[in-house]
Order: sequence, then structure tokens, then C-alpha cells
Amino acid sequence: MRLILLGPPGSGKGTQAQRLVHRHGIVQLSTGEMLRAAAAAGTPVGLQAKEIMSNGGLVPDEVVVGIIADRIEEPDAKKGFILDGFPRTVPQAEALDELLRKKHLKLDAVVELRVNESALLARVEKRAEETRARGEEVRLDDTPEVLTKRLAQYRSLTEPLIHYYSERRKLLTVDGMMTIEHVTREINRILTALGALEPKEHEEPKSASKASRTTKKTAKQVTKKAAKSAKKAAKPARKAAKGASKPASKAKAVNKAGKKTAKQPAKKTVKKAAKQAARAANARKGAKAAKKAAKKLTKKRAKR
Repeated sequence: MRLILLGPPGSGKGTQAQRLVHRHGIVQLSTGEMLRAAAAAGTPVGLQAKEIMSNGGLVPDEVVVGIIADRIEEPDAKKGFILDGFPRTVPQAEALDELLRKKHLKLDAVVELRVNESALLARVEKRAEETRARGEEVRLDDTPEVLTKRLAQYRSLTEPLIHYYSERRKLLTVDGMMTIEHVTREINRILTALGALEPKEHEEPKSASKASRTTKKTAKQVTKKAAKSAKKAAKPARKAAKGASKPASKAKAVNKAGKKTAKQPAKKTVKKAAKQAARAANARKGAKAAKKAAKKLTKKRAKR
């Protein structure tokens, strides 16, 4: 995805660029940053730009285009990029088109954030008043006077550029006065419709998402209802089991008591029988002894 974002100061262009970067994994290419980075890296084009900037001159379009050409060859720009601050003029736009053509790349869209200038000025005035009320100093570049000049400059430079991209059917206009979320959604909707973006797998259309939520809710309700019915059906069974366990416990107790009661007479009978046997044994012993004594006595009498 390769984009150009156009919009006057205060239109939220920077915010939307960052959102696109984070959401789609592309890079934001700022001409100012690229010039400084190329100069620091010591590339041939960077050294040329450094010399011009150090003398207070404006970097020519061909130098800027050369730096962009080097930058979009880097690995992080392979997935796509957003150009910020370039092109500003029709000659720059033509030079960019030629560069992309040579590299067999296509510019997907030019997104213009259109805003109400009167509303922007009112917003800046309010912000300046709030800053003063807090006892803070208002930034020199954040006043209605400075903004008025910047807006006039933007109009004079950008109007021909908007016409240039409109003729090539690359221009897409978004209402920049909407909320940040609404602007982001509208940009993504337009880019998806153009085929510049593939809908993310984890993102569902609103209707599908709503249907999914409804299905989940219904399933949850059915599960809850079924669980409730099962619980209700299980209640009588638990009650019956509880009722059945009571007689069983009672029968166990009775059986235990019966065994205890049966044991007691048996023990007594055994003891009584033992006593009777002992007495009988003693009687037999006594009878035997008496018989023996009688026999002795009979013998003695016979001798006499």
C-alpha cells in the first residue's frame, strides 16, 4: 500500500498517518526526516542535501526524489509507505510518478482530509485561551495569525496538486471534521474498496460480528436453560435416593440390635448348660466315690 496524505495544518493528518502505520505495518516517510537521516548516513545524495541545507538553500526536487528512491528500497518500506510532506507541488508529483514508474510501483491513492478552515481557526483560538488561562505560554506557531498564513500557503500550493491527482483518478476526499475514529474508519473503508487493503482475518463485518454475538448469546441462554432443567429433573431423584437411604440405615440399625439381642440369650444358655454339666459331673464323681466306699465296707463285713 502506497499513499499520499494531504491536509492543511490542524486537519489531523499526522494522527491518521500514525494510525495507518500501526494498523498495517507500513512506514511513514517524512521528507524532513529522510533528508536529515541521509545526511547523517553520508550517502552521496545525503551529502549533497547537507551541503545545500548548511548554506541555507532549498533542497532541489531531484535531490529529494533521489533520497526517496533510496529510502523506499529499504526492507521496512517493502510492505508500503505513506509520504508526508511530499509532493507539495505539481513538478514534485510528476517526479514522484516517474520514480515509481521506473521501480514498477503503483501509487494506490491520495487521501485529502478536507476541513472547515473557520472551525480550525476557532479551535486554535480556544486552545490559545485555555493555555493562557493555565498561565502557560502560547507556542508561536499555534496562534490564529500564524495558522491563517499557513492555510493560505497550503491553498496556493495544494490546489493545483489536488487538481493533478483528481485528473488521474487518484484523489479521495474524507471529511476531516469527523471524530478521529470516524475518519480512520472512512479511510480504511475507501482503501479496502480500492483493493489497496485486504480485510484482516480477525476483523469481521459488522453484520457478521453482530450475528456471531447473537448466536453466542442464544447458545448461552439454551445451555443455561438446559442446565436448569437438568437440575430440576435431578432434584426428585436425589430426594428419592435420600428417602431410600433412610430405611436402609434404619434396617441396618434394627439388624444390629437384633444381632445384639440374639447374642445375649445364646450366651446365657451356654453358661447355664455349662453349669448343669458341671453339676452332673460332680454328681457322677460323688456316686462313684460312694459306690467304692460301699464296696470296701462289704468286703470288711465278709471277713468277719
